[in-house]
Parts: sequence; C-alpha cells; structure tokens
Amino acid sequence: MTTLSLFRGAADTKSFAPGETIFVEGDEGGVMYVVVEGSVRLSVTGRTLEKVGQGSVFGEMALIDASPRSATATALTACTLAPVTAQRFKELVRESPDFALEIMRVMAARLRSMDRRL
Repeated sequence: MTTLSLFRGAADTKSFAPGETIFVEGDEGGVMYVVVEGSVRLSVTGRTLEKVGQGSVFGEMALIDASPRSATATALTACTLAPVTAQRFKELVRESPDFALEIMRVMAARLRSMDRRL
C-alpha cells in the first residue's frame, strides 16, 4: 500500500495555487501534508532543498517533534494536499505500520541529504 493510496478521496484536502505559501519556516507545525496532486518546493532562507510531488509527504518533522517548521513550503503548481494531524498520524501508524516506515524513510533520506550539503 502506498502513502498516496491512503489519502485518495480524502474529504479534508486543501487546494493551493501556484506560488501560494503553504507554511513558512518558523511557523508552528501542527500538521504534515501528503501531496495528492501537484508539486511543492521546500526551501530554507530562499534556497531550494527539495521539490516534492504526488505521493510525497512534507512537514513531518514539525508534526512529530512539535517544533517550529524548519523550512518553507510553496506550491510550484496547483496542488491538492491532504493534511495529517497528530491524531490522524497515530491512527495511520496503528492501521498501517508501513505508513510509519515510509515516514521514517523520508526523514532518513532528508537527513542524509542535509549531511551531504554540510
């Protein structure tokens, strides 16, 4: 089961226009997002870290450790995003352990990528 399949047809999706800011570095991070459609740019102090597309997740670190956002997320294209609150995250981990593993893989890849940049 893919992450995207868990969110297809979700009723609580949010739409963003190209160029619209989803969240800003330093904001409180109460939700993470799954990209249902479109693509999003993740940046720190204006420098692009990553571009994520359909099926990708972002905002997971702030959700998991309740810290401020470490990056800014901006819609590159028209996007549909599924927000995942802490409560929903816990439910998903219980219902689909593979979801938790996927989030850990994403976090590990992002940390490795940051290490290479230093």
